[in-house]
Amino acid sequence: MSETPEELFAAEQKQSDIDHHVPTAGAMVNHIVSNFTVLDAKLHQTAWYVKGLSTPAIRQAYQTLIAENRRHYDEVGELLLDENEKPSSTTAEYSEYSMIGENGKNKYFSAEEMVSENVQDFVTQNLFVDRAIKLAENENRPALRNYMEQLRGDDNRSIRLLQAMVGNAAGDGLEEDDDDDED
Repeated sequence: MSETPEELFAAEQKQSDIDHHVPTAGAMVNHIVSNFTVLDAKLHQTAWYVKGLSTPAIRQAYQTLIAENRRHYDEVGELLLDENEKPSSTTAEYSEYSMIGENGKNKYFSAEEMVSENVQDFVTQNLFVDRAIKLAENENRPALRNYMEQLRGDDNRSIRLLQAMVGNAAGDGLEEDDDDDED
């Protein structure tokens, strides 16, 4: 007898809960998928609401960031499927697993504040990318590890470019997690 969609989804949710409490590479990458979704909204918020003389340059740069973020979202989702994982695919899951915060008030920030907020979003994303790299290495999942290493480089480039927009060097004023002993 085949299982119903409800039974299959309940089993998926149960396994997901287990994987997130004892982190696996797949669970960590699923946080990243959810982060992509919230980051997409935040990047659009900046592109749509930024004001000031730098608006044209910021909007152009953000169109590139949005396209790259969406490409990563699609590629990581496919990679998770290749790895026999189930990527998040509902807004409820994105809300639960994303660790990037959002707020409607941000649209009223200055251009510098908006861009700086997005810099911190990429820093937050990198915390999960770094953990995913370690977990994928421990689990002998080279395809996940390799993609996460590439994503880390792409995120670092985004941080550097956004930091330059607000007059900072790549690492200036970043809030990073020094807790490496969780893995």
